[in-house]
Amino acid sequence: MTLVIIIGCGAIGAMTAYELSQVQGLQITVIDKQLPAQAATGAALGVMMGIISGKVKGRAWELRQTSIRRYETLITELEEITQGQIPFNRQGILKLCTESEELEKGQQLAEIRRSQGWQLEVWDAEGVKSHCPYLSDRFLGAIYSPQDRQVDPTVLTHALVTAAQGNGVTFKFGVHVEGLATSDGGRCLLLTNAGNMKCDRLVIAAGLGSTELTKSLQKTIDIRPVLGQAVQYGGLSLGNPEFQPAITADDVYIVPMGDRHYWVGTTVEFPTATGEIVADPSALQVVKERAIALCPALAEASIIKEWSGLRPRPEGQPAPIIGHLPGYDNILLATGHYRNGILLAPGTAQAIRKAIA
Repeated sequence: MTLVIIIGCGAIGAMTAYELSQVQGLQITVIDKQLPAQAATGAALGVMMGIISGKVKGRAWELRQTSIRRYETLITELEEITQGQIPFNRQGILKLCTESEELEKGQQLAEIRRSQGWQLEVWDAEGVKSHCPYLSDRFLGAIYSPQDRQVDPTVLTHALVTAAQGNGVTFKFGVHVEGLATSDGGRCLLLTNAGNMKCDRLVIAAGLGSTELTKSLQKTIDIRPVLGQAVQYGGLSLGNPEFQPAITADDVYIVPMGDRHYWVGTTVEFPTATGEIVADPSALQVVKERAIALCPALAEASIIKEWSGLRPRPEGQPAPIIGHLPGYDNILLATGHYRNGILLAPGTAQAIRKAIA
């Protein structure tokens, strides 16, 4: 058996564990200092901007379309295994436009997507109003992506853990990795608060924790925090209950959660020069004001809760970081996904599977 250890049990680590659990000859252990989905995953909104993204070629696009395709089968698969429901919005994403140039670019992107076998629609102002009459009338139109999705990140991650456990994966929580080394024979050695652990292949899916882990191997991967804030509104009845897409404009997202509840959020705050970053109430207030400008009915809605979370953003290289740690053919990175961890989790897991298997 090939011993594989995955560090990190957010959406990326859990997805990778489930994907690898379907490969014969691997003995897989996932470790995390916290319970599943406690860091960036737990604060994410789960909006998957794949088809509607501006990426049209290269790795960035391939990861997106691979992931979108996999989600269409994955959710049903996990629900059958776990006998539970995963909130998964198949109503698409609506990107509102205030300038004609945005609509023109949307039309060009729609043509490219058609040639790639995907769908995008360009709506004028009347189209927006007829589909979503609750939105502000200040928009010239919108780009609608019927094949993009949204999922509850925490429920998804717990389902992946359950499914992976059913396939023999071991999960150890409350385990803190204090350092990494290589042992005789080229194996990886993890120094942890629960004792030393050895493996043949190591996958680092630790988000912001990846920097310290790689530093112990003198191959520091610089990943820095960016803070996102969100608020949950309740008591809303917006438009047609049969058509409830995720909506975005001005870098703000309005995400229907069912039962007349909506999430609103964005990634808005970067670290100071000293690397410090804390949730700024005034920044969240700006998010609320932008959301109300998109959807005036939010002004009268009840606020259920507010929260924030840190996103892992690579410094000096594109997000995400997937592949071998330089100088180590038995250590793989699946980290630094910034704002697209939920979207890119299946594609990332398949890339790691290919590298290992």
